[in-house]
Amino acid sequence: MALIGEIRKNSWLLIFLIGLGLASFILMDMFSGNKSVFGSQGSSMGSIAGSSVDWKEFSRAENALYRSQGGDVLARRNSLWNYFVEKAIVEKEADELGLGVSKAELMDLQFGNNLSPIIQQRFADPNRPGSVLRENLDGFKQQIEGGTLDESLRPFWKHQEGEIIKDRLQTKISNVISKGLFTPTWMAEMASNDQNQKATFSYVQIPFDEVGDADVSLTDADYTNYLNNNASQYRQDEETRIMNYVTFDVKATAADSAAVRKEIADLIPKFQATEDDSVFVESNYGSIDDAYIKKAQLSPAIANEVFTMAPGTVKGPYIDGANYRAVKVLDIMTIPDSVKCSHILRRATNQNEYFAAKKTIDSLKLLVDGGSSFSELAKTHSEDASNASKGGDLGNAWMNQMVKPFNDVIFYKGKEGESHVVVTQFGVHLVKIGRKQYLTNEKGVKLAYLNQPIVPSEETQKEKYNDVLEFVGQNRTMDQLQKSVAANPNLSLETSPPVKKNDFIVGSLGSGNASRKMIKTIYGLSPGNVSPEIYDYQDPVNNYDNKYVVSALSAVQPKGVPSVANIKSTIQPFVLNQKKGEILKSKITSNNLSQVASNYQVKVDTARNVAITGVIPGLGNEPKVLASALSMNVNDVSKPIIGNNGVYLLQVVDKPSVSATANIPQVRKSTSASIQRQVKSKLLQAMKKNVEIEDNRSTFY
Repeated sequence: MALIGEIRKNSWLLIFLIGLGLASFILMDMFSGNKSVFGSQGSSMGSIAGSSVDWKEFSRAENALYRSQGGDVLARRNSLWNYFVEKAIVEKEADELGLGVSKAELMDLQFGNNLSPIIQQRFADPNRPGSVLRENLDGFKQQIEGGTLDESLRPFWKHQEGEIIKDRLQTKISNVISKGLFTPTWMAEMASNDQNQKATFSYVQIPFDEVGDADVSLTDADYTNYLNNNASQYRQDEETRIMNYVTFDVKATAADSAAVRKEIADLIPKFQATEDDSVFVESNYGSIDDAYIKKAQLSPAIANEVFTMAPGTVKGPYIDGANYRAVKVLDIMTIPDSVKCSHILRRATNQNEYFAAKKTIDSLKLLVDGGSSFSELAKTHSEDASNASKGGDLGNAWMNQMVKPFNDVIFYKGKEGESHVVVTQFGVHLVKIGRKQYLTNEKGVKLAYLNQPIVPSEETQKEKYNDVLEFVGQNRTMDQLQKSVAANPNLSLETSPPVKKNDFIVGSLGSGNASRKMIKTIYGLSPGNVSPEIYDYQDPVNNYDNKYVVSALSAVQPKGVPSVANIKSTIQPFVLNQKKGEILKSKITSNNLSQVASNYQVKVDTARNVAITGVIPGLGNEPKVLASALSMNVNDVSKPIIGNNGVYLLQVVDKPSVSATANIPQVRKSTSASIQRQVKSKLLQAMKKNVEIEDNRSTFY
């Protein structure tokens, strides 16, 4: 234990030695045949139908699409991989069919009158649904044709062209299939009968909870029967693995909490004395808002007190959730309920457009302040087509109806009759404030905060890590792990859903680098062994290690239908309900719905005009009930039916006969159209199943 602590304290030395070893390995590899450092497969991440996906190309595409963006990196990579897979499949099929996209067609899809859905999505006008920002699109076209497109944007546009071509080819292939679909007369007649056959029936639903869990004994045969009857639902197309893992939460100690409180307390005298609250809170990780907050919107920790405090005074430190805070009252005022306002908008979506818009709005403000008509200027200069003709009149705005910068100016900062320049995500506005209406006369308070989360110190995190490290050293097998967890009431052993080698999500732990690393390690273990690594998960807000995880490989499941042992915990609730249903079914000996309802203290209900193509109102998805009702005659009473949510007994009340004079051509047309709409999404999935895909992503990340 002491040795482990010393190694952690001198981690720089360990890193240096590891780096030296890696450098030696690479140099040795270079001088022994110039083998690729990527391994035997070189830089190929895999192949789809014989088409290789190169890691460098993949990385360039990732950088072009997502550079400087936040979000889940692994989820993005998974989406990008799927794009490369689909692109290879579509291009191969299109080539065999003789389909392509010409340069003229590509230009039309990017800039013409037949814009690709990809362009429509990325250049969508947020203020006009269904429209695109043509000015932005035309700007890109001019830069591309003039050779002035920014170097950083060229990889993005090149990749986007590939996306557009892939989407267009996929559409063409789908159209070839769709145009070849035909609904024969017998199918149209059957569809017409299904659509028009309706039934009204009374039913009793007896929930599974009528039988207690303790009254049910499940055998391996019960699990096997359920799995055999639902094999297609659980079949996997590749090997999966199941993990067991133990989570050790890292929590702040009393000493950690006291240190955070002192940090806030030490700042309070300066906080109260400062004359520049904005600079002070920014320098001390606090926050300040131009908004005036009503009592109902405040934390209960301060809601009653701040309205009695004089501006300039501070309350704190106090605990608010998982934070220590101090709050300073800056001002108190009565909040208007609505404000009449007008605006002139100049749109801006990039820096150059912003500067141009700001210059125009500043000039217009000078004119308005000098006495020019705001209304006439709005009619001439506003780019908000929805109200420019009305002189920019927006009517009465209610609290938070407008975006925040706009809202703050008209409700809090500005006075009646003033004009203000406001920048929002839509562009630059010149806002004229009209009459403010006060109906409730409710007060609001403007506040500044100091805030420090109560988090474990680095020392606390290290101590917990060392404890977990010792735990791993003492538990190297699944049996040892299970015994240690059973002996400690503060620990629990969780089981992951089956994971594939390229997955990055582990049960309740979610996604992230730690989960991905855990899965990669598990694929190098034998069943029953505990991973030697500790996986650290970070708090997404405060960026400290909030949990350490120890994992073990529980089972390996080859592709196909899983074994009962490997899927037992997953299907257990369904097997339990099936067994409860059989018990309830055996107890229902009467075909009188009222009597059965009385026995179980439930009601007799009615489902009206239910068709095979719909769901049962009040019951949802109950296919066995639906099929029984539509196959029975009027006044027939069913045998007990084990459904998804209980056991049912039903009696058909009405079942109108289906007319034999259906318009078969019309039914054929509508049936074909319904199938055609599904072609594009389902065709690609079918094509994937018929293509050989070699996936080596786990070698790279």
